[in-house]
Amino acid sequence: MQSKFKTGKAFAADPQETAIKVLGWLVGEPDLFGRFLALTGVEPGQVRDAVNDPGFLAGMLDFLMGHEPTLVAFCEASGIPPETVVSAWQHFSPQGLSSGEY
Repeated sequence: MQSKFKTGKAFAADPQETAIKVLGWLVGEPDLFGRFLALTGVEPGQVRDAVNDPGFLAGMLDFLMGHEPTLVAFCEASGIPPETVVSAWQHFSPQGLSSGEY
């Protein structure tokens, strides 16, 4: 069985681009998007400005990474491999104790 995920340098995307694709997908998933907005306290009308805030993007990627079935659903829908999402998440999320960096 062939994987649905594309591989190679085609997905060495920049983290901002990956985050924007995640946001676009979330917007198309009303239940998930509503839950995400409720957790962040961001109003739907504020998303356009919030997308320029690295903290918002970090929170959005944290939301996706915090639930593997949601991550897998995004990756299958977008064709973006999980490794690309992880890379974007690591870019926007500050290193903590779990990273091994002290």
